[in-house]
Order: sequence, then C-alpha cells, then structure tokens
Amino acid sequence: MWRAEAGGVVRSPLLALEQLDSVPDWDRFLAVHERGVRMVPRLRQRVVEAPLGLGTPRWSVDPEFDLRFHVRRARLPDGGGWPALLEAAAQLAMSPFDRARPPWEAVLYEGLPDGRAAYVLKMHHSATDGLGAVQLLSLLHSPRREPDPAQSRQEVVPAGQTSGLGVLAHQVRHDVAALPSAVLGAGSVAFGALSNPVHTLRSASRYGSSLMRVLTPPDVAASPLLAGRGRRWRFAAVDVPLPELRAAARTAGGTVNDAYLAALLGGYRRYHAALGVPVETIPMAMPISVRRPGDPGGGNRITGARFGAPVGVADPKARIARIRALTLAVRGEPALGSIGLMSTGLARLPGQVSTQIVAAMTKANDLQASFLPGPRDSRYLAGARLERVYPYAPLPGCPAMITLVTHRDVACVGVNFDPVAFTEPELFTDCLLEGFAEVLALHCPSARPIART
Repeated sequence: MWRAEAGGVVRSPLLALEQLDSVPDWDRFLAVHERGVRMVPRLRQRVVEAPLGLGTPRWSVDPEFDLRFHVRRARLPDGGGWPALLEAAAQLAMSPFDRARPPWEAVLYEGLPDGRAAYVLKMHHSATDGLGAVQLLSLLHSPRREPDPAQSRQEVVPAGQTSGLGVLAHQVRHDVAALPSAVLGAGSVAFGALSNPVHTLRSASRYGSSLMRVLTPPDVAASPLLAGRGRRWRFAAVDVPLPELRAAARTAGGTVNDAYLAALLGGYRRYHAALGVPVETIPMAMPISVRRPGDPGGGNRITGARFGAPVGVADPKARIARIRALTLAVRGEPALGSIGLMSTGLARLPGQVSTQIVAAMTKANDLQASFLPGPRDSRYLAGARLERVYPYAPLPGCPAMITLVTHRDVACVGVNFDPVAFTEPELFTDCLLEGFAEVLALHCPSARPIART
C-alpha cells in the first residue's frame, strides 16, 4: 500500500468521521492525542525505505516527531453544515501525506448546527486496517464525559528506530534466518509426499483449484454505465436503523452483512434501471478480516474476496439469500489467504510495478464494500459525546468503496464514490437509500434510512 501510493495514482487513506454533541475542550483534545501517541507506537513512527528501494520498508520512530504537524482545528463555513463537512473530509482524504513523517492527521471541525462538532482521523492504510482503526479510536475515547486522571498516567510504549541502511540489513538478516526454515519445510513436504502420495496429491489439487478460483477475476462483465474513472472522491453518509436491519437479515436467513450488501446491490440495480442500462451482475470485492483474538492492535490482517454480485435479483429476500451463499463459498476457500501472502512479494517491488499490479486487481471491480463492528456503548472524546461515526476507505480505482460501521443502534454507512463513474451523484445516493429501504421493509416497512445533508 505504501509503495503503490508513491506514483500519485493510488491513494490509501482510511478516515473516521465522528459527529460530536459539542465542541471538545481544546486542551483536553490535545491531551487525548498526546496520550494516544504514548500508548500507540505506530503514531510516532514513519516509514523508512532501504537504499534503491531494496527489500520491504520498515517502521521507525520519527526523531523529529511534533504533534503540531498532526493535530489541528478548522471551522466550517457559516451555514455549510454537513455538505461542507463531507467536502472538507473528502479533500483531506485526497491530500497526500508527508511521507517524511508518521502518516496520520486529526482535524477537529467546528461550526456544525446546534453547537455540534466533527472529528476526522486520517491514517495511511499501511499502518492499519479497518478493525485496527476501530481499536485505535477506542483508545482515544473515554466511557465518561468527565476527565479520567488514570488516563493521563499511561506509560510510554517503546518503539524502535532505524535508518535506510538498517532496513536493508534487517532484510538480509530476515532472509538468511528464514532460509533454514524454508529448507526444513521443503524437506517436510517432500517427506510427507513420499509417505502418503495420494493424500498429498489430493490436497495439492484441492488447494490449486481453490487458488485458481481466488486469483482469477470473476467471469462477470463490468457495468458499461460505470466505465469512467477519475481522481476525485465524493463522500456521502447514511444512517440505517441497526435493529431493523438485523431483523430484516434474519427473515432471509442471513447476517447483517448480507442484508447490508443486498441493500447496496439494490441501490445499484435502481441506479442502472433509472438510467436505462440494467445489469444482472457486477464484479464486486470485499475485504475479509483474518484478525484473531490476542493479535496486537493495528497492522493489516485482511485478505480479499471477489465474486459476481447479483444486482439483477429484484426480490430483496432472495438477494440476501443469494449473497449469503456467495459469501459462505468465498470464505470457505482454502487458498483465500494467498492474497495476503502475495503482499509480501509485492512489498519488495518498485512502486511503479506494485501500483500496476494493485490497480489491475482493483479497478475492474464495480463495487467494494466492507463491514466493521463499532462501539456498543456511549463514548466521549475530550468531554464531547460521540453521536455517529462514519468510516471512509480508499477508492482503489473502482467506482465506489462503501463501508459500514455499527455504532450503538445505528449502522453508519460511509460512501466514497467516483463522480466520473457515477455521473448522477444525487441519483446514486437516492438509489442507495431506496436499496436500504426495500431491505428494511422485509421486517419494518416504516423504517427508513437517512442521508446526512
């Protein structure tokens, strides 16, 4: 992700946009981030490359780390409201990081109606995946509005520092140390093949077939309506009642994620129908977390799945059932983790090469969608209560990247889309709302999604 962004074509930021019930005290707000920097080593680390880009980059403490370069405040135009906030957040997302500093920024936006404020945290995707970002936000939040003296006494977590030559030396040591294990592993595989050749051949055949399915793009034509690609991002935010969405999923034997994907595809179906270009299926991708209990916070522990998504299924109940079958099938692939293993090899390649490989895998998708569990109880940031949190993932060359995070009894949906692909942006947002409404109607016809405007 880090090297693919070097060419300026691919951007890889993750954003969390939080609505707060009031403007936080600025001194407390700064203190929260000072504590976060002490507790999370990644926040004070930058990326260091080896000479000539050899080997994989490494994280290293920034010897000139200064919180003032990472935390700031801004005021929205009078009367701008949510449209101005979403535009400011999209501009922040599209702005490149200073690659000589730790790749994250936090902005407190004042000027929302009724005295509310917004907090936007932007991090490079190479630092963490979506669940890692949720974990980080939980460290910045507090369970109560009042200051907690215990939080200010958190100890500094140590983090290492290295140079470009140090990165190269580490790569050499790592490869040399891994060689005996590779030899032993190869010997073990050879011994197993000789001792039980039939089983070995069957296992290899199953894995090989799975690998072909995982690495081969779905045999689905891309939508001709979404063929355009630009370099601008546009944000939308949607609130969906979570209990009703969960109940709607149960009516079709699916999960919340299945109902969520069915709603998105329903929106796609309506958008295509409204513009007179109906489609039956589209190529779609979704990240799958391989994070386990006990894994350290941060980092990227995800793999990906691609499949033909059933846009043309008009019945939302049947659509949920179809999506359920598709997602179970892709999650059960033995070779699903191979995409994650490929990233190790991609990290060794020059930025231009890795950019071409990554772009080829992602720009063919018409939709990427992700689902994240969020906080279930009341949380506060420097004395301000968290009312909503909208996630925005990078747009890797596809028309839309849509992410849902649960917050108490609301499913908060962050929509990042390309206005060159979706030439009727307002219509697209309206169609997504209708897609959620038809899924919610499976349980509660009166339940309605709300777009933040």
